[in-house]
Amino acid sequence: MIRPQPVVLEAHGVRLEPLTSSHHEGLAAAAADGKLWELWFTTVPEPAETAKYIDTALQGQKDGQMLPWAVIDLERRKVVGSTRYHDIVAAADRVEIGYTWYAKSVQRSHVNTACKLLLFSHGFQTLKCGAVGLRTDNFNFASQRAIEALGAKKDGVIRHHWPRRDGTVRDTVMYSVLAAEWPDVKRHLEMRLRRHEAD
Repeated sequence: MIRPQPVVLEAHGVRLEPLTSSHHEGLAAAAADGKLWELWFTTVPEPAETAKYIDTALQGQKDGQMLPWAVIDLERRKVVGSTRYHDIVAAADRVEIGYTWYAKSVQRSHVNTACKLLLFSHGFQTLKCGAVGLRTDNFNFASQRAIEALGAKKDGVIRHHWPRRDGTVRDTVMYSVLAAEWPDVKRHLEMRLRRHEAD
């Protein structure tokens, strides 16, 4: 049975630090880079909601359902977003990667690929997960393309599944990577990072 615990993960110019209240200012600034909270299909906090966002994530960690991180760009030496494991099902050796967002200035950079490589590697190689899932809003087409580009397989769509901030209810697109698929996905992610470095 997996036992996820807070841990620092670092490689490829990115450090994932266990989320704490000390990341408040950095998260607020990262969200302001592109006014990401205006995207109605995401979970990015407005500046005034950042403390509540962190508190909710840490309560999820306390309850054993989540493991949140702040994303640090080591070259810029600042917080550029957040991500977490969530919907942790220890008895099934499964976590999901989600609640992921990045400042607009680092979108389409190496950051997302590096984060996913760190999170998948920790999930499969350290925690010994049998599956790592991902999910996104049915209208978040950029997220769907990004998840599929990682090599995750689409499991299906759960219709009328989760409330959005604006009161509407989304359909949720579900993806996963199984432990047996991880070696090929890892090779693919490492290749993508080499391309970023070459550029």
